[in-house]
Amino acid sequence: MERQTILEEASAYVTGGGLATDLARLVAHRSVSQSEGRPEDLLAYLEAEMQPMLAAIGFSCAIFDNPRPGGAPLLIGTRMENEMLPTVLIYGHGDVCNGEAHRWREGLEPFVLTVEGDRLFGRGTADNKIQHLINIKALQQVIRAKGHLGFNAKIIIEMAEETGSFGLREFFETKKQALSADVLIASDGPRLAVDTPTMFMGSRGGLSFDLVVNLRDGDHHSGNFGGLLADPVILLSHAIACIVDRRGQIQIPEWRPTSLTPEIRAALKDLPPRRHDADWGEVELTPSERVFGWNSLAVLAISAGNIEAPQNAISGSARATCQLRFVVGTDMAEILPALRRHLDAHGYPMVEVRASKGEPFKATRFSPDHPWVRFVEQSIARTCGKAPHVLPNLAGSLPNDAFTDILGLPTIWIPHSHAECGQHGPNEHALVPIAEEGMRIMTALFLDIAENAQRLK
Repeated sequence: MERQTILEEASAYVTGGGLATDLARLVAHRSVSQSEGRPEDLLAYLEAEMQPMLAAIGFSCAIFDNPRPGGAPLLIGTRMENEMLPTVLIYGHGDVCNGEAHRWREGLEPFVLTVEGDRLFGRGTADNKIQHLINIKALQQVIRAKGHLGFNAKIIIEMAEETGSFGLREFFETKKQALSADVLIASDGPRLAVDTPTMFMGSRGGLSFDLVVNLRDGDHHSGNFGGLLADPVILLSHAIACIVDRRGQIQIPEWRPTSLTPEIRAALKDLPPRRHDADWGEVELTPSERVFGWNSLAVLAISAGNIEAPQNAISGSARATCQLRFVVGTDMAEILPALRRHLDAHGYPMVEVRASKGEPFKATRFSPDHPWVRFVEQSIARTCGKAPHVLPNLAGSLPNDAFTDILGLPTIWIPHSHAECGQHGPNEHALVPIAEEGMRIMTALFLDIAENAQRLK
């Protein structure tokens, strides 16, 4: 079958409703790995959806227990056509964030796919169910058209990415041979611009922690004790204000990276800007440098008293859950010790620093000059008629270090989502035009790998 015909059929899978049908079934699985989730739902996603979908296109599959107690299961699918051919490893995660149904707008439900024009709403429509679905279906397009792939493929589906890929690294250590490959080609995260494909070769790291001010048991009347008892909320607010200034600029020296080199700045120079506030972030940096080349702190949640029914009382304690997104050049092991030293130096010994229960993500970057990177870039440009945006790393966090550090692979990510998709929040959605182009990109890329298999090995 001619290349153009294969790509037209790949597009028709999206425009003809096939993708929406399959995605609706995947979204209906309440495969939440966070507090709303149930372990049986995580396993069901692998058993009822991924295993039969991959087996139908010639993959042998096995589901494994997580090596860490309480961890979520993982699936490895393998299709080996010839040991002399290159092997592509593909990754996806079937777990999603909490549904938080009460926060979705009227007419939408997190675990029911809703189609509105070119938008597909539902939890996992952007992160990450649609992304690994597209890649699996692109493999299927090639196999159905040619009778074979023309290279070897392996796929790993985990069910704990939204909790830091709990146990994934230990699993990789024990399954190095089963996961051995020549390259990782996977999809997660958003495009930089809706109308232009994106590639990235790494990700910012992510580390969450709690700041806790616990002064006393119980609350005390704000009239009888106001001016006598310290307010933990005020102390916590000032502690946060000494970590970042009013622009969000980081004040801890060890948290300010040294890796924004002239080469990285040049790579980020011509990228279109993301939506941003002009008076927020590092003053001397461009928007692209702030999000792809620098560190940022976010206060994810803050708690004291009862905001729905405030009482005339001074709280006994206050807590903030914070997160540092950090780039290569930041010593991950020093993040929390540096924070402790900084708080003590600024007079906040009463602020306790607690590491998060979730796994931290390590920051990674991979050279854009690697032959596999250039090959993928050229394939995408050929298919789309325009060059993709090539980023040194994603602004978000991924378990990319498991592939680079443990498996020793070049890593290439091709996202099929967009920055305004609502992932991790209410009204998560995918865009049909991106999904259609993603099907064409991945199908064409797999065809190109098969055509050039001998020189890629």
